[in-house]
Order: sequence, then structure tokens, then C-alpha cells
Amino acid sequence: MTELIEIRGARENNLKSVSVDIPKRQITVFTGVSGSGKSSLVFGTIAAESQRLFNETYSTFIQGFLPRIGQPEADSLANISAAIIVDQQRLGGNSRSTVGTVTDSAPMLRFLFSRLGNPALGSPGLLSFNDPRGMCPTCEGIGQIAAMDMDAVLDTSKSLNEGALLPKDYNVDGWYWAVYVKSGYFDNDKKLKDYTPEEMDKLLNLDDGKKIKIDKFSLTYEGVVTKLKRGLGAKDPEQLQPHVKLEYDKIFTRKTCPDCAGSRINAAARGSLIGGRNIADCSAMQVSDLLASVRALDVPAYAPLIEALATRLQSLVTIGLGYLSLDRESSSLSGGESQRVKMVRHLGSGLTDITYVFDEPSVGLHPHDVGRLGELLRALRDKGNTVLVVEHKPDMIAIADHIVDMGPRAGRDGGHVVYEGDYQGLLKSGTLTGDHLDRHQTIKTKLRKSDGKLSIRHAKLHNLKDISIDIPKGVLTAVTGVAGSGKSSLILGGLVGAYPDAVVIDQTLARGSRRSNTATYTGILDPIRKAFAKANGVDAALFSANSKGACPDCGGLGVIYTELAHMEPTASVCETCNGKRFTDEVLSYHLRGKAISDVYEFSVVEAVEFFTEKPINKVLRDLDDVGLGYLTIGQPVSTLSGGERQRLKLASELGKAGQIYVLDEPTTGLHMHDVDRLIGLFDRLVDTGSTVIVIEHNLDVVSRADWVIDLGPGAGQEGGTVVFEGTPAGLASSGTLTGGFLARRVR
Repeated sequence: MTELIEIRGARENNLKSVSVDIPKRQITVFTGVSGSGKSSLVFGTIAAESQRLFNETYSTFIQGFLPRIGQPEADSLANISAAIIVDQQRLGGNSRSTVGTVTDSAPMLRFLFSRLGNPALGSPGLLSFNDPRGMCPTCEGIGQIAAMDMDAVLDTSKSLNEGALLPKDYNVDGWYWAVYVKSGYFDNDKKLKDYTPEEMDKLLNLDDGKKIKIDKFSLTYEGVVTKLKRGLGAKDPEQLQPHVKLEYDKIFTRKTCPDCAGSRINAAARGSLIGGRNIADCSAMQVSDLLASVRALDVPAYAPLIEALATRLQSLVTIGLGYLSLDRESSSLSGGESQRVKMVRHLGSGLTDITYVFDEPSVGLHPHDVGRLGELLRALRDKGNTVLVVEHKPDMIAIADHIVDMGPRAGRDGGHVVYEGDYQGLLKSGTLTGDHLDRHQTIKTKLRKSDGKLSIRHAKLHNLKDISIDIPKGVLTAVTGVAGSGKSSLILGGLVGAYPDAVVIDQTLARGSRRSNTATYTGILDPIRKAFAKANGVDAALFSANSKGACPDCGGLGVIYTELAHMEPTASVCETCNGKRFTDEVLSYHLRGKAISDVYEFSVVEAVEFFTEKPINKVLRDLDDVGLGYLTIGQPVSTLSGGERQRLKLASELGKAGQIYVLDEPTTGLHMHDVDRLIGLFDRLVDTGSTVIVIEHNLDVVSRADWVIDLGPGAGQEGGTVVFEGTPAGLASSGTLTGGFLARRVR
């Protein structure tokens, strides 16, 4: 008899007392429109309860250092096993974190070189750029050094008293400025352009340890260049706060280390070779090529290690990441790439009877690669694990042993299980998902005419092979090809570089505070506050969670954050305001019968009905048009997925005619029903005079484009060329990889 995960009366977020049985040691796919309750059921209920129960196995002392996870809202949850969540959260990390370190391939490769390299160094640490014994001493294992733009440091037409020092903290009358002025080395009214070489050297490079008395303090003299290099220049730019990184980027540029040529390792490590290559050469190879080299090694004494490394590399190739290199920094990976890299780590695990939870693992994958991803999920299942997948793509839904379809719609109109069973049953179910599985957009035949062209000439970024191409203006263009074929390099690199005024709508948002939410990001909070103020004859600042009306205990956040040293901070509902963010006085003021806290809980769809004010209503309708009608007004931006962030950006740009829009995989996280709406939105943008260029794998979007550019034929070194440009109908008969999948849908 099949064991079941039993859920009874689940009520997290918009779930309407959901009761469902999920078979263990099978693949269950959860689908439904965005906001229908899939994530609330899978992540907010099943995974959260698993993590909570797992944490309770530790002693009370240890639990004090772990994130506090509340019990999910449900009547009962039974037969839940330990869960591993493999989500789309970008791997991040600093410049020392690479694909090799994250997948544990780098340690295997170092061990191999330590034994088989000529000369053999004996210790793997002597080959590591993260170990002082192996790193390049000049760049300390980074591979790059910081070079300074002196025009951003000095204005030589001015004197020290006139503000010749330009960095942010060196302004006139500041402490840093005072060190140079009071040092006695300079005529403070002399223009820097008139300095002798000796004076300029003192200003920039002197490091004599001299103490300069400033008020009651003594500060050590350091030349401007010396001080900047030791301070700001020594920091990892990717770890800086936005305002600090802005200053860093003004002053510093990163250039390849002249001593190690970017290899990160010292001369001894570079001199240890296998087959004429050192470890840096191997790490820089495309994974698919490195795999072939590793498999060619014939050393019986180390056969188990060689096979283990080959297996790990093969997993990367199988999952569609063979175009990466082991030295690729993990922070540069997309959300989909990050998730698949995490998956590789788990494929080699000896654990069984685990519940693996995946959040749209097919994100960023060409249809060609989706089938291979299905094989890996089956491999996890066949080891005796339970695999839960939140997905929208029909090919991924088809691999399921069991399907749970949520709906019928989003937000308040969702939260129900509208179907559970097998794939064939879903096709006949009559749900939104079932109706769209075998219904596709037709290939467009009535095409718009271009009114100009956008030219890219001799594009060579990354793997691009000297591409020159014209993209038509005034139409919808789809750029497609397998992952790693060069799509982003061509468009986000080549096109945007040539046309910097293009509006790029990708899946990143500027790092914001915990206070950033749907209302603040879209700018509707100000008119909302003014509407409340006008209706009640009071100050608008009362209705800001950042100002006068904020709850004094939580500061208007509605939750209390507890920092836990190196752990993620935990959040608990503020007991003073019960999560309502405002003081009792503010909550006594109403607009059309609703308090400001009620508005924060509105979904976009509910808010459209409530707010008649034109500036507010227009933005809300735009949010609904891009498929975000289920978001709440007060939802923190930090909780949004990559696809939701992208559509939030898109909504803020709507209504601006004549723009060049560049969108990077905008269908990420969208149900097939919502993809249809998004295509309609693209059509409206083009019809009002804009040019829309979409980097996309979704064949419905490709079918409805006016023009298609297909890159390939493969990924990495096998990509980087234009294999087709023309109409969607032409693509279907072109014989390219993408064209083949499009043609199969037509038949």
C-alpha cells in the first residue's frame, strides 16, 4: 500500500481548508495559476512543517540558535519526512565561490592534481586559490586587482582648500581632508596641477605613519591612493551596499591580475600539469570538454576518484549546464542555473526517503533540456525519495506520477484543490491548467511591418562569434536558443550596449530595505496616504508606516525581527499592533469604511475595485495586466520571485510609447493562462509604437512574434552563432533545435 503525506484543513495564506493526500516516493507536480496557493501548500505548509519538526529534534539550547518556524495553519499534518528545499534563490557568495566549489567538483579536481600532476605537489591545499599556500600572492586568489580612475580621485585644477579630493568621504572640512591639510606637507591653496612630482607622490602614496592631530584625535597619515586601496579597494564589490558600490564603481575598475593572468593560483600550482594543462586551465574549460578529458584518464590506482569526478561533471551536462566552467563565479548564475547547480549536489547524496521540494526547476531551460531534467527527477524518485515540484510547463507536468492542480483562480479566488490525479485525467478535468495543456498559440501569419532597424555589429562578448545582425523596430522579436547559446550576451550585452536608452526588464530589483513593498515600489503609497488624509482632515504622514503613524514597537513593519548571529533573522508578528503596522489612533481613521491596515492586506484585484482615484487605479490595473493581480498591496518586495519582480518592473513602465523594451524570460513563473495575457500585453505595447525584444524559451511567445532570432546550434563553445532569423513559420521549417520543437507543436 502506498504511503501518503496526509494534509487536513490547511489554511496558510489563501488556502481554503485544503485536505489532500500526496503519495510518498513518487513525483507529485503542483500546478495552477500564479497566486492559486501552490507555494502556500508546498512551501508554506509541507516544507515548513518538515523543517519545524526537524529543528525540534535538537536540544533546547541548539534550538535557541535556529530560525523559529511557526506551526503551519492546518488541522493536521501526518507522515511528513525530512525535506530539502531546492529553490531559485540565487547562490550568491563572494568572488571565491564558484561552480566548482559549490558542486564539490573543485576539491576532487585538486586532489587529482595533487596526486597525478607533474610535478605532483602532494597537498590539495597547494593547488587552491582559497588557501594561502596555493593562492597568487598579488591578487590573493581573486584573479583580479583593483585599478583606480584618478579622474574620479583628484581634480587637479583645484587646491586642497577648494576641494581637489573627490571621493565621498574626502570633502572639505571632513576628517580625511583635514589630515592632508594639517599634515604640513602642502601649500593648501596651491593647485594640484602645479605640484612638484615629490609633492604629488606625498599626496598620493606616502605611508610614513605620521600622526596628525585633528581636534582631540590623532589620525595616521596615508596617501590618498594608499588609503583608498586599503579601504574601499580591498572590499569585494559584490558584497557592498548599493550606495557604497556606487562610489566603488566611480573610482575602481577590476583588471586581470598581471602576475597570475587571472588564474588565481601561484607559480608552483600553475606549474603542476596533467596532459599539458594546469588546474586553472581545467577549471576554465567548458564542463562538457573537461568531462571528456577526465574520462580519458587511465590511472587504475585512482579510478574511483576519476569516476566520482566524471559522475559529478556528467550531472552538470545532463542537467543542461555543460556550457558552464568550474571557475564561473556562483554569484553570476541566474536563479534557474542556481537551482540546477544545487540539484547536482543532491544527486550524489546517499540519503534516501527524503522529500525534495523544487520550485519551477525548468526555469531558463530550452524545451530540449526539459526532458533531461525529468530524467534527473526520476533518478531522485527511484532512490526512494519523494519529489514535490511546483511547475507550469506542460512537459514537466507530464512526467508526474501524481498531479495536484490548485485554483480555480488566484488570490481570494484560489486556494482550492480543483484536481488531483494523473496526467490523462488532468487533460479532461476542465480546469484552467487542463484546458491549456494541449491548446497552444497558433503560429502568427499576419505580421507587422518594421519601421526601422536596431543594428548590432561584431558582437564577441563571451561565446559570441563576431555576430552582426539587424533587429527590426516596431515589432515583437523573440530571441531563442538553448541555455548558454549566447542570447543574453547578444541582447543584454550587444544590443543594450549599442542602445543604452533601451528599457531592460529583467528579474532583479535594486536591493531595498524590509520596508519596500508593492505600494512603495510602484509609487501608489503617496496618493493612498493623501486620499486617507483628505477624507479625515489630518496629516498624510500619519498614514506612512515609516513616519508619524507607525507602531512604536515594530517601527511600522508589523513584525519584530530577531537577529541570530550568523543565522537568518527570524520574524514574529508584533504583539502591540497585531501586525497592523500603525497606532490605534491611525487605525481609527477610515476611507470608504476601510482603515489603512485593511488596504495593506488588499490584493491588487481588490484594490482596483476599491480605489476610484485615477493615479492609484491606473497603476493597479497595470499590475493586474501583467499577471500580478494576486499580490497584496503591502507584500514585501523581498518575498517576490524573480518572475514577479520582473513583471513588477514591467508594470511600472507601461504606458510609455515609443520605447525599446528588452525582457529577459518574462514568462518565468507564469501559468499558461497568464502567458496568453502577457502576449496580449506585448501586442498592446507594440501597437502603441514600442519595440519589444523578448529573450524567451516559451514556444507560445515565439509563435506570436513577428520576427525570431535563434542562436546556437548548441551551448557554450558550440553556440554563439545565429542559426536562424526570420518569421515563426520559417523557424518551424528551419531544422534548428528550436524550430524542431515548434514544428512538433504545429503537427
